[in-house]
Amino acid sequence: MSGDPNPAPSPVPVPPDEAAEPVVPRPQPPAAPPFPIPPLFGKFPFEGVEVHDPGLLPYMYLHPVYTPHTEGRLSGRPFLKTRMHLVERLVNQLMKGGKFTGKKQKAIATVRRAFEELAAKDGKNPLQLLVDAVENAAPREEVTRLQFGGISVPRAVDASPVRRLNVALRNLALGAIQASRKSTKPIHSCLADEIRQAASGELAAFSVGRKDEVERVAQSAR
Repeated sequence: MSGDPNPAPSPVPVPPDEAAEPVVPRPQPPAAPPFPIPPLFGKFPFEGVEVHDPGLLPYMYLHPVYTPHTEGRLSGRPFLKTRMHLVERLVNQLMKGGKFTGKKQKAIATVRRAFEELAAKDGKNPLQLLVDAVENAAPREEVTRLQFGGISVPRAVDASPVRRLNVALRNLALGAIQASRKSTKPIHSCLADEIRQAASGELAAFSVGRKDEVERVAQSAR
């Protein structure tokens, strides 16, 4: 009988449920926007701003925005303020002072003038100076009190990154407000001086001095 002595085996039919699944393409990153990244207040670029503290890096929200104003969309929900712009959080801390209560546009204008003064005098990006000031003013340890049989005993505890950022921004704004009450300089100049001194780590800055005091007390309570 003619034919191939070793015929090829016929393919075994694969059940539909065991058939190979189609390859799903991986999602590609979004393309770059066709418009340039807006600088802050139209003057200060976000490119080149670096955060050197790895603990604060996830909470330093520095997304490109022209004017930092979320109009209350991030309020009223736990930990959602960590997605608020760093400059807007500084503005909100200024609003806790007496003359800026309920006047956010006035507080934004004060921060903008302080940034303009920093850029004119120092020749550096004010955003980078603000990041450096926050890093130098963020305490790493704080003191809490524990109750032992009716006796209150101080104990040193590590500060969380969110707490460190909150305290640093609060002290930067509080230092500028207190300095403006003690001198004839406008508050935007006091804010610029506070950011400049804190960025260089000088103890003359209110925020850096408060951080050093808190850490010194925590060290004695270990």
